[in-house]
Amino acid sequence: MSLARSLLLWGSQSSWLEAQMRRRAFARRAVRRFMPGEELEAALAASADLVERGTAGTVLTQLGENLAQRSEADAVRRHYLDVLDRIATRALPTQISVKLTQLGLDFDVDDCVSALESLAARAAPGLVWVDMEDSRYTGATLDVFRRVRARHANVGLCLQAYLRRTPDDLASLLPLSPAIRIVKGAYAEPPEQAFARKRDTDAAYLAIASRLIAHAAATGAPAPVLGTHDGRLIAELQRRAAAAGLPRSACEVHMLYGIRVADQERLTRAGVAVRVLISYGTAWFRWYMRRLAERPANVWFVLRSAF
Repeated sequence: MSLARSLLLWGSQSSWLEAQMRRRAFARRAVRRFMPGEELEAALAASADLVERGTAGTVLTQLGENLAQRSEADAVRRHYLDVLDRIATRALPTQISVKLTQLGLDFDVDDCVSALESLAARAAPGLVWVDMEDSRYTGATLDVFRRVRARHANVGLCLQAYLRRTPDDLASLLPLSPAIRIVKGAYAEPPEQAFARKRDTDAAYLAIASRLIAHAAATGAPAPVLGTHDGRLIAELQRRAAAAGLPRSACEVHMLYGIRVADQERLTRAGVAVRVLISYGTAWFRWYMRRLAERPANVWFVLRSAF
């Protein structure tokens, strides 16, 4: 792991740095590169604009994690139910993506399951994505996902390519033929849990996505969703999907709002289904620092905003 990435991930855990960033106008300006605003209405307006410009759809997520009280988790559940109602009212091709620690995973697993089930029921037939958090939560997230997936087919799961355990997790999930979004991974993990070198993560990503492509071609299961901005990976996996007989739109690509916009537009023109992940909310600090750690060159954007 590069020194810059390590420092940014370390900084994401600093309460002092968070307090400093929240007080700085330049930080709020810089964050706007990656999110249209803190309010849900800004995310919905951005979704409508992107769809009008040809994007296949969007995925909304309210920022925040590791909630400590049942009342907070209940509020998040009610918020997402309202989000789903507002998506339906506007007839937007928009999905939601949730972290299970937002729904009480830390203190009541059964309540977390119940909350996720309520979101899946309200969203049907639309998809509800379950985000993967740091490796402490991987096993528990898989358990909750399996429990909900047994009753609701419209839940999808994020898997992180840099975790060494992910190929085994994928093997256990394949009989369910679920929707899977593959990302590289953005948390600080010990070397026994995750690959430290980018080339190892890239190789793992390619292998995992290729396995899902083969499964989709053989069984009719959903093709993998490619959650990455890596153009070379996307091109290679699109080539493998075509060779397996899948249509060009089968492997949906998910990219973050404000990142590689020209690539998003180019892929859309080429017939690739692109969804844009839009985050919103006041709890942006940790998320923002992890975005910088994924591409430390973005720090220069922050510095330009500061001066």
